[in-house]
Amino acid sequence: MVSAEASRADTGAQRDRILDIVAALLETEGYDAVQLREVARRARTSLATIYKRYSTRDELILAALHSWMDEHRYAGLVHQSPPPGESVYEGMMRLLRSIFEPWEDHPAMLTAFFRARAASGGQELFRRGLDITVPSFMGVLADVDEEFVRDLEAILSTVIYGLLGRFSAGELDIAEIVPVLDRTVYWLTTGYDASRGVQDRLGH
Repeated sequence: MVSAEASRADTGAQRDRILDIVAALLETEGYDAVQLREVARRARTSLATIYKRYSTRDELILAALHSWMDEHRYAGLVHQSPPPGESVYEGMMRLLRSIFEPWEDHPAMLTAFFRARAASGGQELFRRGLDITVPSFMGVLADVDEEFVRDLEAILSTVIYGLLGRFSAGELDIAEIVPVLDRTVYWLTTGYDASRGVQDRLGH
């Protein structure tokens, strides 16, 4: 007789296998290749079993993207802490590289991520990303003026969204994303450092 623990382990292994298969389809054949019947065939499970866990194709794709991003895109943030003397620019780029460089090896996953944002529940990808990344960024920005933090967030979010859109449209090579972010963060933080230096000299 199979124990409850063994049954749960089998279920977990099957769930992971299903999500791995979806991620592989996204990366090798593209978003439209993810069809529930094909996933069930590759996972050697029934369509009914998949529907019990994921009520729609969009839900299944989002689950696979969450799983993939936890492993690849956010894993590098977990054990990072600012080294002594790190500048705001250095800290921001340390984190941005940890987030974006894994996508350079998996460009199809970035396309899937950008496309999934428009699906039902797609905004959860962004909210989950913020929940994971914001504490790391706030560690870098702990001594920075709140007004600059708000401006930096607004500008960077707009730039990142634009870069992802241009990449997904085929207008930008994936390897260009980090260099553009590097230049953007450099000039923003250089301007901030310069303004702080002026204020310090004026005694403000």
